[in-house]
Amino acid sequence: MAKVAFLGLGVMGYPMAGHLAAAGHEVTVYNRTAAKAEAWAKEHEGAAAATPREAVAGAEFVMACVGNDDDLRSVCLGDTGAFADMAAGAVFVDHTTVSAKVTRELNTAAVDLGLSFVDAPISGGQAGAENGVLSVMCGGDQAAYDKAEPIIAAYARICRRIGESGAGQMTKMCNQIAIAGLVQGLSEALHFADKAGLDGRAVVEVISQGAAGSWQMSNRHETMLDDHFEHGFAVDWMRKDLGICLDAAEETGASLPVTALVDQFYKDVQKLGGGRWDTSSLFKRLKAFE
Repeated sequence: MAKVAFLGLGVMGYPMAGHLAAAGHEVTVYNRTAAKAEAWAKEHEGAAAATPREAVAGAEFVMACVGNDDDLRSVCLGDTGAFADMAAGAVFVDHTTVSAKVTRELNTAAVDLGLSFVDAPISGGQAGAENGVLSVMCGGDQAAYDKAEPIIAAYARICRRIGESGAGQMTKMCNQIAIAGLVQGLSEALHFADKAGLDGRAVVEVISQGAAGSWQMSNRHETMLDDHFEHGFAVDWMRKDLGICLDAAEETGASLPVTALVDQFYKDVQKLGGGRWDTSSLFKRLKAFE
């Protein structure tokens, strides 16, 4: 078993850190809201630290799951950041969805300090984190990945190294691009069924068994039809991710016309007051603009 630090106890990080403790690892946590870290430590018989630097003291592995590029920099760098007191040879594993640019920046900083850095964004949502069945897509040095993979296994259904530093984040962008189009397509199908006077549930029962079937269709069509949008990944976070996708497309020369359009549809959802609704609220947008 390993000595592990976990930085960031949001809806994903809290249960992920719990799986590490349940697997027998010695876990110290840090969270910006200290009360949450104390609550986690009490629940899981772990330890809580006041700063990232204190949390990582003596840790062989440091996991992070925070909000965005700036949040990640703040827990890594500076006098109270993790890099200031990580032991030589320790591995930093970043589960945040951030830009490949900040990933490569922090990887360089880590290597200069004798540390390893693995970008390891996740997919599977809150339920995946709670059930320990996340998909983890990784970038970074092969040797660092090989060390980290058995630790990540505590909350992963699948974990793969895709390539060098930044490859994990670029793969997560592929994930978000695919989801954006799927949710819009499902929303339009349900909207069309309603306008055609069809029973949406009956329609899905049939078409989900063919080529149109998807995780989104199986797991979200009923809540969409019931006008419930408090499940899963929030629109505000999806727009953050799609912004990263579109910026990366500019850099790589990729063409993402559907992604750009769906991003604007999510902007409409935000204007409706739905920034904290889940991503399936694209259906609600169609109803609002009919």
